[in-house]
Amino acid sequence: MSATSVGLPRAFFERDVVAVARDLLGAVLLRDGVGGRIVETEAYHEREAASHAFVGPTRRNRSLFLRGGHLYVYRIHQVVCANVSCEGAGTGAGVLVRALAPTHGLEQVAARRAGAPRRAWTDGPGKLCRALGITLGDDGQDLVEAAGPVRLVAGPRAPDAAVVAGPRVGISKAVDLPWRFRLVGSGSTISGG
Repeated sequence: MSATSVGLPRAFFERDVVAVARDLLGAVLLRDGVGGRIVETEAYHEREAASHAFVGPTRRNRSLFLRGGHLYVYRIHQVVCANVSCEGAGTGAGVLVRALAPTHGLEQVAARRAGAPRRAWTDGPGKLCRALGITLGDDGQDLVEAAGPVRLVAGPRAPDAAVVAGPRVGISKAVDLPWRFRLVGSGSTISGG
């Protein structure tokens, strides 16, 4: 990304979480200049039982309740995953970044995912966090106003015909909600880790 790359404004994140999940497709997620184009997301909201926010604010999920545009990074099954908070402060809503197409820092991505074929470098939420170097230390970072290591940069909006919506994966509650979005032809294999 060049120095003139445009970060996403606060108003982008302070919208309905499902709209943000769809509209994040095509944006670029970077950590210290390593990353790529988001090709798959899932929306979660405190009103539905699959969300970490369903139980209300806790020490672990407090970043989900920050105003839209903050990172919520957590560990599950020995894997680190990253979400972006959405809607207003106090609302437990977030978008899980499930997969991306790596475009920046490919040598670092390859080293961090040594032994994995290129098509599997970032095709799951845990894989992409490993590839980009996103850690629990990034939890709570403001992606709009702070100058932290993680950046979310505007990309071309994905045309509606290029987006597939369907049920979220890897969950056992609220499985019927069509809140998973992916770009057609992105190569995303919808793996779990």
